[in-house]
Amino acid sequence: MHTENKMKIGKLAERSGVSAQTIRYYERSGLLPQPTRTISGYRVYSNDAVLRLNFIKHAQILGFSLGEIQELLLLRTQQGATCADIVQRAYQKIGTIDKKIEDLQRIKGALKTLVATCPGSVPMNECRLVEALESGRSVHLM
Repeated sequence: MHTENKMKIGKLAERSGVSAQTIRYYERSGLLPQPTRTISGYRVYSNDAVLRLNFIKHAQILGFSLGEIQELLLLRTQQGATCADIVQRAYQKIGTIDKKIEDLQRIKGALKTLVATCPGSVPMNECRLVEALESGRSVHLM
């Protein structure tokens, strides 16, 4: 490792936009390889750690779980793996997102229906929205 590539955890956190605590967590969970250490015990990272943290961070933004990110990282180094393997995982994630969107649309529709039944000016003990939530009728709207 070249001297200019060496950085302590604080510098890595600054360059990657990830906290030192998160970096340590990723090390413990195997998402980030254990760094070399100085004689005095300080962690020393290379620029590769910045790239890996960027990968993790951006994959999370796209909705991948840490477990899925671990799989993606393993694919990057797996003998015989191709871009098609990553693309397949991305399509699976798209399917999961589509399902979540459908679920959220159903929930939104149920809430709109419930809100429409409530005049808003009645006492709380006469609120149809509260009544629907207590009775479970709100679940049947979805």
